[in-house]
Amino acid sequence: MKRVKRRYLALRIETEQMPLEREFVDAAWASIAKLYGEYGASQAGLVIIAYDVEEKTAVIRTALSTLSLVRASLASITLLAGVRASVHVVAVSGTIKSLYER
Repeated sequence: MKRVKRRYLALRIETEQMPLEREFVDAAWASIAKLYGEYGASQAGLVIIAYDVEEKTAVIRTALSTLSLVRASLASITLLAGVRASVHVVAVSGTIKSLYER
């Protein structure tokens, strides 16, 4: 069985009122499922590593093979918990350590 290569994405969330972590996760999964279906969402293997309400940032992990799918899905998010929002990918890295160094 082949090992799954992963990538970590640093995100900046622009919104007036920060949603709860669970609301962000639900919006991300819904966006992926809407664009690529259940199969695409299952391939992404999306996991939230860190979520900071004060800094309005998040770190997520995804499979390398679905990196472009996840980036497109995150860019299509316009509402988080009923409030207008946008999600921007700040950096992509192969390790969490190098992501935090940036």
